[in-house]
Amino acid sequence: MFEKNKILEKNRSSRRAFIKGVIASGTAVSSSGYIFGSLAGCSPDQSVLGSVERLVSLNVNGQTRRVDVLPNETLAMTLRYKLGLTGTKLGCDRGECGACTLLVDGVPNYSCSTLTHSVRDKQVTSIEGLQGPNGELHPVQQAMIDELGPQCGFCTPGQIMSAVALLESNPNPSRDEARQAMSGNLCRCGAYDHYLNSVMKAAERS
Repeated sequence: MFEKNKILEKNRSSRRAFIKGVIASGTAVSSSGYIFGSLAGCSPDQSVLGSVERLVSLNVNGQTRRVDVLPNETLAMTLRYKLGLTGTKLGCDRGECGACTLLVDGVPNYSCSTLTHSVRDKQVTSIEGLQGPNGELHPVQQAMIDELGPQCGFCTPGQIMSAVALLESNPNPSRDEARQAMSGNLCRCGAYDHYLNSVMKAAERS
């Protein structure tokens, strides 16, 4: 029995030594990158070859904003959670519903499937950027109110941004052309005719 206990204790010691060795080797590997990076004249915060710069400048609604962006971060996440522009809504987060639509160089884009790093040299316009200098509503926004376009309102920012893009490229669309331009925006309330009426009214006023 004494010999058996001695063997068990030896096995436990071997396991402990093995685990400690694994932990120590992992620490050595992780710290070596820091050490050799420092020896090469690079601090841990500096970018390495092939990496993406994280602190970037974005032109959003006519203003340059500096923001820390992860390599795989979407524009919707940057706007909502880092720049506080919560008018852009996240619906499906799969590039299917259109709730997150905004304009990149005047072209409607799903911000949930647009990487922030891809728009660094472009003009981004969100729903907040449509108001006039004195806070007045954009004609499309006013038309949405007049025609009772929004129901629950969740898809409304995306609907508005698609309508704005349409009217900037085609100020006098037919109803079918407006329907086609708005087809990338889903409305769970089914208020499609209300939105179309709003687009046509805005076109009449422009």
